[in-house]
Amino acid sequence: MENAINPTKREVSGYTLKMIALVTMFIDHTAAIVLYKALSQVGTAGFVTGENFEFWLGIYDGMRNIGRMAFPIYCFLLVEGFHHTKDLKKYILRLFLFALISEIPFDLAFNSSVLEFGYNNVFFTLWIGLLVIAGLDFVRKRFSLEKFTGAEWTILSLFKVLALIIILLTGMYAASYWFSTDYAAAGVVAIAAMYLLYQSPMIGFALGVMVLGIMSSASEYLALLMLIPLYFYNGTRGKQVKYLFYGFYPVHLLLLVGIAALLGLQIIY
Repeated sequence: MENAINPTKREVSGYTLKMIALVTMFIDHTAAIVLYKALSQVGTAGFVTGENFEFWLGIYDGMRNIGRMAFPIYCFLLVEGFHHTKDLKKYILRLFLFALISEIPFDLAFNSSVLEFGYNNVFFTLWIGLLVIAGLDFVRKRFSLEKFTGAEWTILSLFKVLALIIILLTGMYAASYWFSTDYAAAGVVAIAAMYLLYQSPMIGFALGVMVLGIMSSASEYLALLMLIPLYFYNGTRGKQVKYLFYGFYPVHLLLLVGIAALLGLQIIY
């Protein structure tokens, strides 16, 4: 299943998209970790006071809005990675490994604890999403869905396909609930939407963002702005620094927690 991207005169690579996601995520998390704690502990950090609280609150909202760009890009690149990986099992294992590595930094940053499982990091969401689209891909290939005509859709084959899809969706919701992941089921559905519309990547991305907006928060619609760089995406991976993007997630969380601690903000309650 190939997508419809035409590389002619398009200069945005996968590396460029990853950098956009990385920068916007860092801006978002700077607000969500450092600025949020400063706003919650007025006067502690020094730069947020009762007099300028509204100013910093506006800065906080603006930075969080910028951050809405990051996750849909990661979803899009996950689907790209699924279609281009040479070893799906290693890809799945790598995501799960970094989900485990990132959990303590994530809990320190967002859960005010060293380790707890009430709300877990986004790598678990991406990992579940990857498992779901792998399942959807199995169904597509098992039943050669692209080749089916109306006459070939027997009651039995239709029942099998629907049963498998229901099992996948049920498993997806159960897994996202069990792991209490960032973006939860909304993130996994967005990934599935981008996979199902892989041949029309712009439409698939837009649908994924709409899913996030409907199931999560209206501010997620701001990520539709990412259709602009996506239009210029040439379908290539670009510069290869794969583990930089994996490792950046836990490292930047620890960095921001460290900055918050240096400012005198309370990290663990």
